[in-house]
Amino acid sequence: MARSASGAARPEREWSEDIDRQLALVSERVRALRARRGMTRKDLSRHSDISERYLAQLESGAANPSIAVLLRIAYAMDVDFRELLPGRSEPGLRLTPLVEMLQRLSPDQEQEAYELLSKHFSRHQGPCRGIALIGLRGAGKSTLGARLAARFNVPFIRLGEMVERMGGMELGELFSLGGQKAYRRLERQALQRVIDSHPLAVVEAGGSLVSEPETFQLLRASYHTVWVRAVPEDHMSRVISQGDLRPMAGDNEEAMEDLRRILAEREPYYRTANAMLETSGRSIEDCLEELAGMAEEYLRS
Repeated sequence: MARSASGAARPEREWSEDIDRQLALVSERVRALRARRGMTRKDLSRHSDISERYLAQLESGAANPSIAVLLRIAYAMDVDFRELLPGRSEPGLRLTPLVEMLQRLSPDQEQEAYELLSKHFSRHQGPCRGIALIGLRGAGKSTLGARLAARFNVPFIRLGEMVERMGGMELGELFSLGGQKAYRRLERQALQRVIDSHPLAVVEAGGSLVSEPETFQLLRASYHTVWVRAVPEDHMSRVISQGDLRPMAGDNEEAMEDLRRILAEREPYYRTANAMLETSGRSIEDCLEELAGMAEEYLRS
């Protein structure tokens, strides 16, 4: 029987339960970070040199990974090793009246409050460079972004395409050869080039850009950001119609589960946009009119 820090004996059952809880938290962190980064388990396996079977066991809480394994996973996802470990809440943290009020709001009310506050307390560090559309693939960013740019006669820039030009290869090949680290570096460089080269533009950001804090901060500081949002079923059907299933390997049920997890992990970041545009159940023309109303003051030269 082991002893606690106070010297009292602690039953092995309690140790076992505590270990299981911590392993469950680690498995949850790995799943969450993989979803946030937009990596399939196959991608993570290839870049970490850890078998897909073991990763599946780890993500289900059935494996007890060593520090070496977690270091490989962290490196492959280009995240700090400590992000894979269970976090600790700060004891005795005093909540301000504003935080207490926000905690009582529904997600939609919270988004409305955020939009009002962001308009009043502008966070642009310099001149606003236009509109940046964020959100998961299939929401309508490309279609709406191109038409919005044409309406206001400004360039429409898909950041992913610029990354491909700078890297000299398609995104899939770039991820395969260079991994997350190479892609994130080029993504940041591409965004800075757009900011430096275009006084005004509509920018379509990659869905996973929000998982890179410094790049996302630069985007938000330079553009009025709009989260283009859709329900998971619409994301799926639109991506299928485009013939692009990169992050959705497996059967339909597994694909939808992965999609919901990606949305759940990224939603808190998407919600920090200046505004939100819902596209589900609406025509392109209706969405475009609403988006144009949001964007007009930021795209008029």
